[in-house]
Amino acid sequence: MKKLIYISVFTLLTSVLSCGSKDTKSNETVNDVETSEAKHEDHGEHEEAEGVHLKASQFQALQMKVDTLSNRLMSGYVEANGTLEVPPQNEASVTTIIGANIASIEVIEGDKVAKGQVVAYLTHPNIIKMQTDYLNAYSNSMYLKKNFERQKKLYDSGVGSGANFQKAEAEYEASKALANGLGAQLQLLQLNPESIQNGTIYQRVGLRTPIEGFVQKVNVKTGQYVAPETEVFEIVNTHHVHADLMVFEKDVQHVKKGQKVRFTVQSFLDDQLMAEIYSVSKTFEENPKAVHVHAEIKNDKGHLIPGMYIKGKIQINEIASLAIPEHAIFKEGNRFFVFKAEQEAEEWKFEPLEVIPGAKDEGWQAVTFLETQAESTKFALNNAYYLSAEMKKGESEHSH
Repeated sequence: MKKLIYISVFTLLTSVLSCGSKDTKSNETVNDVETSEAKHEDHGEHEEAEGVHLKASQFQALQMKVDTLSNRLMSGYVEANGTLEVPPQNEASVTTIIGANIASIEVIEGDKVAKGQVVAYLTHPNIIKMQTDYLNAYSNSMYLKKNFERQKKLYDSGVGSGANFQKAEAEYEASKALANGLGAQLQLLQLNPESIQNGTIYQRVGLRTPIEGFVQKVNVKTGQYVAPETEVFEIVNTHHVHADLMVFEKDVQHVKKGQKVRFTVQSFLDDQLMAEIYSVSKTFEENPKAVHVHAEIKNDKGHLIPGMYIKGKIQINEIASLAIPEHAIFKEGNRFFVFKAEQEAEEWKFEPLEVIPGAKDEGWQAVTFLETQAESTKFALNNAYYLSAEMKKGESEHSH
């Protein structure tokens, strides 16, 4: 009887232990499944975060542009700043020959003037004295000329002495030289000696511009006395305005005559102008260490004024490269990316691809892919930084 009781107890304990072992294994199996599913979900979320999905409505609202890439002629360039200038022969300073007062001013700043046009009138007693001195010298020269001719006849006929003839000749030549010198001074004042010989005395004289152009500066007032050689007006001929750029020492070897220059003027940033280099200086300026590069402007629109500040890019070469708009590239640390675009049913998927950036030209940038891309592959051509922000936003949400 005791033996039967022992067997029953042993059987009961064995059954209990067996059930406990099965429950433990069952729980472990459930935990393993849950862990596996969790891992699978995490993996799925990680894959979702690799790109950005846009619905058709979002795609249209953002005005996304998607297309394949093709080769484009990209110009390498050297940046150079400077000013607008004119050649020295197209600038003129109008000065007075003698000290005089400004009787009247005939122009104002900005007026267009022709070569030889009167810009002001001068008056002064010295102007009248120069005319009377010339008239006296001319009259005396005429008298001495007649005396010389009479003495010559007497000398040729053997009646007059050689000494008298020589004296008359010397006096006449001296008076003629004096009259011619005073006459030349009057011509510098734009006065006609022949009119003065007839008794005409001018009370004022015109101050004339030596070139055509525009009046840039008026440095005097009516009635003001100006000393000889005082700069009264500045005249500039803007028909030959050119770009004067400063190229730094490190870039000089890349710049040469005939290269194209794109530049903008600070006052007209929306207008891009073109020029062509016609002269590269052979000497360095000390501060800054740079050389002057002169370029003739090809599309002058008439609003360019010497002295305006300009920012330019000198095109140094042209290479056919795969290119994408600058707005389609975003930077992450020291790396650059573009977005590959694929349409999936009613959505667009954008996946970042790393690229190596190259030359920039008129809003485009050359790119090299780390892995070869099919010619039919499409890319986002704009809104790169928006897509980048959305991608980071998605990664942040998945990390929680």
